[in-house]
Amino acid sequence: MSQAQDTETVREDGIIESVSGPVVTAADLDARMNDVVYVGDEGLMGEVIEIEGNLTTIQVYEETSGVGPGEPVENTGEPLSVDLGPGMLDSIYDGVQRPLDVLESKMGTAFLDRGVDAPGIDLEKTWEFTPTVSVGDTVAPGDIVGEVPETESITHKVMVPPDYDGGDVTAAEEGEFTVDEPVVELDSGEAVTMHQEWPVRQARPALEKQSPTIPLVSGQRIQDGLFPIAKGGTAAIPGPFGSGKTVTQHQLAKWSDADIVVYVGCGERGNEMTEVIEDFPELEDPKTGKPLMSRTCLIANTSNMPVAARESCIYTGITIAEYFRDMGYDVALMADSTSRWAEAMREISSRLEEMPGEEGYPAYLAASLSEFYERAGLFELLNGDQGSISAIGAVSPPGGDFSEPVTQNTLRIVKTFWALDADLANRRHFPSINWNDSYSLYTQQLDPWYRENVAEDFPEIRQWAVDVLDEEDELQEIVQLVGKDALPEDQQLTLEVARYLREAWLQQNAFHDVDTFCPPEKTYQMLQAIKTFNDEAFAALDAGVPVGEITGVDAAPRLNRMGTAEEWDEFIDELESNLEAQIRELY
Repeated sequence: MSQAQDTETVREDGIIESVSGPVVTAADLDARMNDVVYVGDEGLMGEVIEIEGNLTTIQVYEETSGVGPGEPVENTGEPLSVDLGPGMLDSIYDGVQRPLDVLESKMGTAFLDRGVDAPGIDLEKTWEFTPTVSVGDTVAPGDIVGEVPETESITHKVMVPPDYDGGDVTAAEEGEFTVDEPVVELDSGEAVTMHQEWPVRQARPALEKQSPTIPLVSGQRIQDGLFPIAKGGTAAIPGPFGSGKTVTQHQLAKWSDADIVVYVGCGERGNEMTEVIEDFPELEDPKTGKPLMSRTCLIANTSNMPVAARESCIYTGITIAEYFRDMGYDVALMADSTSRWAEAMREISSRLEEMPGEEGYPAYLAASLSEFYERAGLFELLNGDQGSISAIGAVSPPGGDFSEPVTQNTLRIVKTFWALDADLANRRHFPSINWNDSYSLYTQQLDPWYRENVAEDFPEIRQWAVDVLDEEDELQEIVQLVGKDALPEDQQLTLEVARYLREAWLQQNAFHDVDTFCPPEKTYQMLQAIKTFNDEAFAALDAGVPVGEITGVDAAPRLNRMGTAEEWDEFIDELESNLEAQIRELY
């Protein structure tokens, strides 16, 4: 049976039986699991999520008020898919990849009517295509056949779709084409266009998942210095309200050294997404000097949008990320927040009357989280190249309780855990990542990179900082009982060194022109300066100098200004020299 005939057999209307919020039950609908359907007289977009006998359950991606029994349901016969091709970067989509700017221009207002739709990429626009293959070349699925200058920063690589057979090239022409016009033709009869479609719930294929060995440099000292994430790694940022989850993700999106950023605003407050949408087009990409949006794709699904679309937006984002990964790019995917995604699953699950798991979440919560994070990684691609997706998910535990199900299930999956602390945020210590609760399981496999590209002793000096902070944590319990002055002088000095680690090194001002981004070399040199103060101070203490005189040297307070120093290299070198000289004068 041909594909056209098969589509016709499933395109039969059903009738709405009942409506419960975003969940609609239809009778007499010839459909399969995950088929996209159009519900009611207005044609609201939905997806089949359960089939039982003659009844089909659908989750609708739009508001269902006013929809009633007896209205028609039309099946498309196709799963929920995204349009992939030139034009996705510098775009803002909703949870099912409808371009918000196109819908706004179509409606003439920012408040959209129900039932409006538009393709994810512009099907009429022409792009300048340059083939990278010649007639007679043999190509296979995943091979790159040409390039398109999509934005100022990114060259879009046109690939043979993964579900093609491949073959010998019979035609490949340079010129301007729309995304649906053939640009390369194969002897198998297949024609490659710049437009692909891919089901969002199905991972795009790759040859092999590999162990990552290069860090995703974030420019944030506590992340690069203590708890790094690898390119192709996974990380979670849990924290209570107001602790800085969104700002931390904004910083990663702005400053991380990924080639492409996919930012998914999943159920967050509208004002936060508005800030992202307004800020990103004005931001300058530090790598190229071009607008940051030229390598960014935004998916905006705010808390007042339909809950079912929130459930799908995570899959939309990871599928777009996989497409750019297949071009050989390093992609950073920000999901803010997976807790709102899990709440959407919980609401739909309860309307389906499924057996609830812990705290009402569906029993498959852990499986769904794993399915999402497992699509991240460093991959050997079908064409033999390498590409990566680094997935960073914010988690919003109610009341900051890290023992709740979403945080705990995420903890079992991700390898980097940046735990945000409300107490640190209240003390205006940002990023408010608690160094006692956070961890990274990538440090050992990334150490060779740090030794080669930053400093040979970087892992050792990082471990020294961890040990000092651990010792301070133990000493603080004693200080609260007897006071700092009751401690031996060496422990008082340890507390002073730890204070500089916290205030001068771990604290960072996201709104300062210089301090907002800290390269790994500066992160190391700042830590080395504090280590120099530590070594000289303990040498002076051993020589009998009182701790008050040691900590009172003029150069010591300048440690707090290292992060904001414009000529930081010279500033830190001079500071280290002054610290050595002034402390040695004491004995």
